Order: sequence, then C-alpha cells, then structure tokens
Amino acid sequence: MAVTLTALSGSGRRRGQRYRPRAEINVTPMVDVMLVLLIVFMITAPLLTVGVPVDLPKTDARSMNAQSEPLTITVQNDGSVFLQESPIELDALVPRLTAIAGNGYEERIFLRADENTDYGEVMKVMARIHAAGFTNIGLVTDPLSQ
Repeated sequence: MAVTLTALSGSGRRRGQRYRPRAEINVTPMVDVMLVLLIVFMITAPLLTVGVPVDLPKTDARSMNAQSEPLTITVQNDGSVFLQESPIELDALVPRLTAIAGNGYEERIFLRADENTDYGEVMKVMARIHAAGFTNIGLVTDPLSQ
C-alpha cells in the first residue's frame, strides 16, 4: 500500500501548528497490474483448451453453446486414445471418466478424432463411453472453409 506524506511548506504553515501527515492510497499501480493480468489471461486462455494435435474433419455444423469446460477424448490416427491431454488405455477410459465426471452421467464429453482415423476405432471409443451411461457425447469437427 503506497502512502503519500504531504506537508505544507513553511510559508503556508501557521505558527504553532504541528506537522500532520496525510495518508492517501495510490490506486494507479494496482490498476496497471490488473490490466496487464487481464490482457495476459485473455491471450493465454484460448491456447489452453486442447493440447493433442489432430486433423479434424471439416463440416458445416453449427457450434454448440459451451457453459462449462467439457471432458475431451481424442483418438489419433494410430489408434491411441487421450483423455484431455494424457494418454490412456481404452480399458481404463471408462473408470477414469466415472471418477472425473463432476456432473455424473450428464457430464459433457467431446470426442475428437483425426480425419484419417479408422471409423471403427472411433466407434469403439464412443460405444464404451455410451455403454458406461454417458449420454451427452459430442463429435468435434472443424468448420468448412468457404
């Protein structure tokens, strides 16, 4: 907390008056720091969503409204499966999802798959998730470039 001490000069001070410090809070440095933090978080937040690189198929479907952060499952071209950004075996996927799911079986799950991934591999993952009781599953695609 910054404190500014001001006193009147000798010509303005009355004879016999004592020196009185005046305390004021300087808010300008705090506002500057907050604006810098706001800008940093606005730039870095979109970069932190998904870290597994994948070539998504292109479609003209509308995007879903996202109120909260969904769980993301990624299937790569070689068949490897990732939960968020960590690799996971297919057999361990459902127990981990059940442990993580905050909303129970109503948790939103986004399934991402590489464009060249075998359709059967994607369906195996989707079938396991659905058989476990999760029904709010969305397939992620990139918008068509027109």
